[in-house]
Amino acid sequence: MAKKIYTRIVGTGSYLPPKIVKNSFFRNHRFFDASTGKLFDKSNEEIIQKFRDITNIEERRYAADDQSTSDLAVFAINEAFKSAGILKESLDFLIVAHNFGDITEGNVRSDMLPGLANKVKMKLHIKNPNTVCYDIISGCPGWTQAMIVADAFIKSGFMKRGVVVGADVLSRISDPHDRDSMIYADGAGATIVEAVESEEPVGIISHSSRSDSVTYANLLTLGGSNNSEYPGNELWIKMAGHKLYIYAIKTVPGVVKESIERAGINLSDVKKVLIHQANEKMDEAILSGLFKLYDQTDIPDGIMPMSIRYLGNSSTATVPTLLDLVLKGKIENHEINEGDYVVLCSVGAGMNINSIVYKW
Repeated sequence: MAKKIYTRIVGTGSYLPPKIVKNSFFRNHRFFDASTGKLFDKSNEEIIQKFRDITNIEERRYAADDQSTSDLAVFAINEAFKSAGILKESLDFLIVAHNFGDITEGNVRSDMLPGLANKVKMKLHIKNPNTVCYDIISGCPGWTQAMIVADAFIKSGFMKRGVVVGADVLSRISDPHDRDSMIYADGAGATIVEAVESEEPVGIISHSSRSDSVTYANLLTLGGSNNSEYPGNELWIKMAGHKLYIYAIKTVPGVVKESIERAGINLSDVKKVLIHQANEKMDEAILSGLFKLYDQTDIPDGIMPMSIRYLGNSSTATVPTLLDLVLKGKIENHEINEGDYVVLCSVGAGMNINSIVYKW
């Protein structure tokens, strides 16, 4: 059998910011109903408990005051360099998946200049001019989309090694008067990928993507505060949560199934499903929907590791962070071994969905 080029992950890293913010932090917030502009008639204790019941989020991480999005990305990439044991000057490309650029303390406006990948390269002190920088903005699926782009670069034969990092600081661009602000978190996760020639499929085996923008583009937008008297004219993340939930549980399972079929394997071959950490109940419903597409109701124990309970939703960072934590034995009762098939999947703004089948 002739050898083919595949994209293999050779190192992973993540960075969990230092501020641990528990649900109790929100007890004194003033939450307004976006539809009426008035305070909710429920107590914050009731609001927080319902939020916990739906999402399973108990705490999340926030960046330190002196940290920006690019700082978090750099920390995660340096951990990936240690894991891979390679020289940073050997990279052909550097892809940074994010949504708002280099968000710093006191600045809630998107900062896109210079491009975040260029800023990260500067902070890494990579002098090689042939390490080309790319930014990818694709909502929460930014990192999975970036991995698909990296796979295309490598399979083209023109590039052999690169870094793909997802980094976001959502705590600073979430409306403090919106209940959804409790979902958002900060973080970064990185992978080092490189070309490998193999007769047998290895690394990224297949992927499937979908963008439903005509009907669903406005499920995640930027808008004013729910508190009409909030000073300033800043724009904050706004989410049509229930509609997004329905869209995800109806649509994501089919995309994942398509990627599995393209890989030429069976659902029973999949050892782990690493899905975007947005809402634990939603992820469970997506997994159940996937198994129903195969006329199965018995879901194997331990197939879907979760980190949302203590890390929250850090958007592009959730899947690569989860991958790094599992690989390094930091999530109890979960591991990935040689030969295992792993699904990497995300859904988010746009609405965009990506699913990758990876053979370890």
